[in-house]
Amino acid sequence: MSQEPQSRDGRAEAMEPQSHDSQVKTISFVMIITLIGKLLGLYRDRLLAVTYGTGMYANAFSTASRIPRVFFDVLFASAIAASFIPVYSEYQKKKGNQEAQKFAGNFITVIGALTLILSVAGILFADQMVTLFAPEYDAETASLCAALTRIVFPTAFFTGIAYSFVGILQASGEFNVPALISAISNVIIIVYYIFFSDRFGIYGLAVAFLLGWAMQVFVQIPSLRKKGFSYRPSLSFRSEGIKKVMKLMVPVMVSTWVQPIVLMINSRYASGLHGGSGVTVIDYSTNLYLTIAGVFILSITNVIFPRLSQLSASGDERGIAETVRTTTHSSLFFIIPMMLGMMALSYPLIDLIYGGGQFGAEDAALTARAMFFTSLGMVGYALQNILCRVYYARQDGRTPLIAGAV
Repeated sequence: MSQEPQSRDGRAEAMEPQSHDSQVKTISFVMIITLIGKLLGLYRDRLLAVTYGTGMYANAFSTASRIPRVFFDVLFASAIAASFIPVYSEYQKKKGNQEAQKFAGNFITVIGALTLILSVAGILFADQMVTLFAPEYDAETASLCAALTRIVFPTAFFTGIAYSFVGILQASGEFNVPALISAISNVIIIVYYIFFSDRFGIYGLAVAFLLGWAMQVFVQIPSLRKKGFSYRPSLSFRSEGIKKVMKLMVPVMVSTWVQPIVLMINSRYASGLHGGSGVTVIDYSTNLYLTIAGVFILSITNVIFPRLSQLSASGDERGIAETVRTTTHSSLFFIIPMMLGMMALSYPLIDLIYGGGQFGAEDAALTARAMFFTSLGMVGYALQNILCRVYYARQDGRTPLIAGAV
């Protein structure tokens, strides 16, 4: 946790506003690190495509790795990111570092307990979840998918802890390490493909996937200690901070259901297209779309969100308006040409990144067609991420909930 100056009553004084140049520098570093992580993710996906194409093993693994992600996204992901930082910033501003640390320790313990329960449920009901996500799979593919799901489902637990650590670091002004964690997990999976895939096959890949997500937790611990954070476990659902988080978390959670529900619907119907290859096709196209859009949009929103939360805690509406205006203009300057470029070059992009080995011309054509239409949502994706952060910073989850419902 950052060592903020303390007033005589022990409360943290307001942080000095970041200069424009400093903020641009921070975003640029985060963008570079995020780009490296995304490129590694694309290379990871290419290795999956080259090794398994769009056949049974690729379909089973794609679905198995998606299932815990969808459940985590529906229940926790954006809710953790959107709910924790505003409340944590408020504690730092009004109650000081010691109380903020107590709240953070309680939050981590609560999230850890909930995601552990989710992981156990996922392992026990893996067969039913595969039926829900991919009802058209044949018996052999469904059986393999269920086995892989049992291996990878504990990623939900590690993701919950990792996201909580990210919130603490970002609220404390550390953005580079949180941006680096996806690169770490991708490197582990890539190393597996290169050195161990022939020996351990698809089951070993599932284990490597789990280890990669676990490392997202451990790689952040040194930075947390450097910031002065000390974890003190406390399991209380009735504390003031947890009540505030839960109050904001419920509408935020519901408003973020759109994307994972769409992914589930896509997976369900795609399992009956092209002999089940539709699942992998959509997975490849969506990953590439989110990689390209995410490098710019998420790098920006991850940096401005703690800033918006601090401005909101200080009641600086003018500062919020200026931050949003600048961020929106800068984002659209990149996103609109990017969207048109992805639509025009969908096939060359897909063929360049995934083509080769078991991934042939027909696979590339199907994946490019999916990415063409996915790219139409890029401007909306950008504006949604920026504007929702404004309401979350104000601890208002109701407005994004209404937008999500519409």
